[in-house]
Amino acid sequence: MSRIAKAGRCLAALAAALGLTAGATAQEAYPSRTIQMVVPYPPGGNTDLMARALQTELSKALSQTVVIVNRGGAAGAIGDAELARARPDGYTIGLSPNNPLTAQPHLQQLSYGVDSFRYICLVYDNPQVLVGGRNAPFNDMAGMLKTARSGEEALVFGTPGQGSTQHILLAALLRLAKTDGLHVPFTGAGPMAQAAMGGQIMAFVESPSIPAATGLPVLAVFGANRLANLPQVPTTQELGLPVLGTSAGGLVAPAGLPDAAARVLEQACETAVKSDGFRVAAERLNSVPAFLSGRAFQERFQAESRDTQRLLQELGLGRQ
Repeated sequence: MSRIAKAGRCLAALAAALGLTAGATAQEAYPSRTIQMVVPYPPGGNTDLMARALQTELSKALSQTVVIVNRGGAAGAIGDAELARARPDGYTIGLSPNNPLTAQPHLQQLSYGVDSFRYICLVYDNPQVLVGGRNAPFNDMAGMLKTARSGEEALVFGTPGQGSTQHILLAALLRLAKTDGLHVPFTGAGPMAQAAMGGQIMAFVESPSIPAATGLPVLAVFGANRLANLPQVPTTQELGLPVLGTSAGGLVAPAGLPDAAARVLEQACETAVKSDGFRVAAERLNSVPAFLSGRAFQERFQAESRDTQRLLQELGLGRQ
């Protein structure tokens, strides 16, 4: 073989090697295609509204399209179970509130637990409020309790599922007040709010974004302090029934997500949560942006899971 021919073969081999290297590098770049964000509730609820508020800013921060996929049912457990089974490649993530992760595994036999996910970042931490239904026979919490005591199942209240954060808070409130009511579960906050607007239920508990979006009256705040954007609404502590609670949520991914992808997502999440666009959208929903890193986010939910397990046992709701 001539020297020229040998040189040609070497150059061809080098070009092929460089091509392979470039191809491998391009494949490794993350993200290189659309990312799905699973929301474990139907459209219209607080989690869905917060996901859509985050969606635009997260897409900007990642320079990639993020699309929302709603998977409602079983108080968020169906969507989170689907997320836990997804391929841990960074192209399927989820925005989940605390309850499906910290409460539902203690209420029903599930294929996942609080440790079945890679925690990316906390996104929001919303106080919960007591909301009255349209045409309800009361206009404050005292009136609601009076209705509840007027007869068996006289108070008809809704929740986004058995053992949801909202169910736990209202059950604890009624238990402390030594009364009860008729519990009507829904697949999520959206359908529940529609039922309240239609007069099918008298009261429910949710994040302030729901009454802000529907115009339904807020009767009390489940906290120690009044909310700045609802200064006229008393707290449960002021009213003598100190049941406190929030609905916090953030980005999670299937366990096994590579560290490199997790770092990209966490950095983009922090940028999105701290952006003016997300802050304005959250304020419009009466919601509270709250960033925590993946590690701090995970530690918070692990601790909450342990506390919730004890509370559920006390309320007689826990899985035996």
